[in-house]
Amino acid sequence: MIKQRNQLENKVMKRQKPVIVLIAIVLASLACGTSQLDSLVATDIPEPSPMPTGESAGVMAPESDSDIPPAVVVNDEGGPVVLHGEVTYTNYFFTAGVAQPIVILEDQAGFVDRDRTYVMPVASQTLGQITSDFYTSPFTYSLALPIEPQGALRDVDNDGESDTGVMVFAVAYWTNTWGDPFLEERDLGGGGWSTAYASTITSEEYETEREIIGGKLLVYAPDDRQAFPSEFGADGLLFTDDDPVVMLPQGYTIVDLNVEPFLFDRSQEPQIDLHEPEGSAMDDFSSMSYTDAFDAMVDKMSKEYAFTEYKGIDWNALHNEFYPRFEEAERSGDYLTYMRALRDFIWQIPDTHVSGGFVVEDFWDLKGGALGFNIRETDDDHTYVTTMLDGSPADNAGIKIGAEIFSFDGTPISDVVSATTAWFGPHSSPHTYRLDQLLFAVRFPPDTEVEVEYQNPDQRAIQTATLRAVEETESLFAGYSGGDLTGFELPVEYEVLDGGIVHATIYGFLDDELLTIKLWERLMQTLNETAAPGLIIDMRLNSGGSGFLADEMAAYFFDDELALGNTGYYDEKLDTFTFDEQDMSYYILPPEDLRYHGNVVVLISPDCVSACEFFSYDMTLEDRATLIGYYPTAGAGGSVEVFTMPEDQEISFTIGRAVDANGNIHIEGTGVLPDIDVPVTEESLVGDRDVLLDTALDYLLGR
Repeated sequence: MIKQRNQLENKVMKRQKPVIVLIAIVLASLACGTSQLDSLVATDIPEPSPMPTGESAGVMAPESDSDIPPAVVVNDEGGPVVLHGEVTYTNYFFTAGVAQPIVILEDQAGFVDRDRTYVMPVASQTLGQITSDFYTSPFTYSLALPIEPQGALRDVDNDGESDTGVMVFAVAYWTNTWGDPFLEERDLGGGGWSTAYASTITSEEYETEREIIGGKLLVYAPDDRQAFPSEFGADGLLFTDDDPVVMLPQGYTIVDLNVEPFLFDRSQEPQIDLHEPEGSAMDDFSSMSYTDAFDAMVDKMSKEYAFTEYKGIDWNALHNEFYPRFEEAERSGDYLTYMRALRDFIWQIPDTHVSGGFVVEDFWDLKGGALGFNIRETDDDHTYVTTMLDGSPADNAGIKIGAEIFSFDGTPISDVVSATTAWFGPHSSPHTYRLDQLLFAVRFPPDTEVEVEYQNPDQRAIQTATLRAVEETESLFAGYSGGDLTGFELPVEYEVLDGGIVHATIYGFLDDELLTIKLWERLMQTLNETAAPGLIIDMRLNSGGSGFLADEMAAYFFDDELALGNTGYYDEKLDTFTFDEQDMSYYILPPEDLRYHGNVVVLISPDCVSACEFFSYDMTLEDRATLIGYYPTAGAGGSVEVFTMPEDQEISFTIGRAVDANGNIHIEGTGVLPDIDVPVTEESLVGDRDVLLDTALDYLLGR
């Protein structure tokens, strides 16, 4: 829905006065931080570096008492002093929410130990400088090496004897969110080693997932008596018993893993670029013909879409149904025929995270006109006017906010709504689909005459008025909950209500993450210092973002590292979706003095989407909070990928199948349900009170 709204503003509003539009796109759940995109790993290894010849030919490292041969070193300038490189990214969400990007010397002891929970010590972290515009790909970095690094020593020669060992580093991109610029456990997504945007390349094969299979490492030997693998060995893995080894010179050495035997480089200022894995790079079908791009799209989605069986989608049938339309568009070279085929295909997938193909021309022809008001339904099937545009046809005819609408052109209004296309679709759940139908039921082709049967709130008589639809969009954007957002909102805002109850609103998990956490921790600190008796967390305008950030913000209300759930992704080799038990998400708890133990209410709505829903679900664990709402949340429970199609179309779809700790799909299609289901009444639709907020306040105050 959000994607189409943004397209509408960007492309359609040129014909209208500017309006405020709902901000943010549903997000992808990057649950372990940018450098730990566990499902987005590379399969291709770059071309091997050329073997040295002539003046660059290798020289032997100094001999030692050991029988281990010395490494053959190229470009021996005494070892690296400064590293330089580029970071290329195409991933749609790479910069989303990033406030403090860093390039760091990453201690690889976690990989050597195969310890996914390894948290690199702060002392080992050497921060580089980003030397170009981070928001323009590629960006560049420079990293000055310390004279003596403080990484963890690991004996990697596997000779059965205890040696001092070496420090093994990769260069990696990270983003800092908590505390100072150095990375803590939460910044590291729980620990481990980078699987994306690093100098190393990791495997995505099910049996060898996360294993380093290429790229470059920086190794520091404290003396000239430490050995290091010279090849992967027969098992194809690094740091295992079958690795042949060579003796390293003292100091820093770059190890190029892309050739066998490995290349050992002692240049003073080597170039080390960071790799965007194939899995995280945006697929681009935009240069293909219409039919080839359609084939590629269906092939991709039929394999990688997370909920095919759950939603009963027959991809072959959809391909056979829509291929002739793409073929006709290609034969005629007609842009609109192509766009309509793409839009209608997308609409067949009942998933809020799926978007693309919004046809602006059809919107103006079919829904560009409006009567000037919006409608909503009560639980007992009455329909009322909830907003009114000043000077609109309805306003001029005397229709008031709170008027009950009975029919359009003699057709009962409920039937009119049921027959309406939900233009901001598709939708994951029936309740969000119905709300979208209500939004568009009052829109018509411009100049259409509509006979409206209504009863104003202060009158007993039922009246009729014939209204002519005028071309405008103000009423459209006034018709959904985010229509009054100004853009000046902070990601977290709060106020004190009656009885010392605090009302906090989280507007999203895709804003400046560093600012979001600073505001959040300030709130937690103040709640504890003032002994606030209760907290209302308002999620009604939260359109999602980072699932990991959402989980970690919920952790401030718990004292145990609870299991939250897992996410499965398509494995091409196995041709099925797989879940790794080691990828189960858990709370990483904040310091004790920042945890709040008072009573909590969470306000939810259908505009609580994706990461917002994961936060809301988290708060149901151990009955930590009471959820209050008119409806469930949106029901968009997965992580998202974006790819491109011809005519500058960006298509998003769900690739991550999110499940709870028991392996059950728990959000997609249903949403998170309120504990207190407040009825939708005439008062709640058109009254001056915020009924949900008042209900929450009364609940916490026991009145």
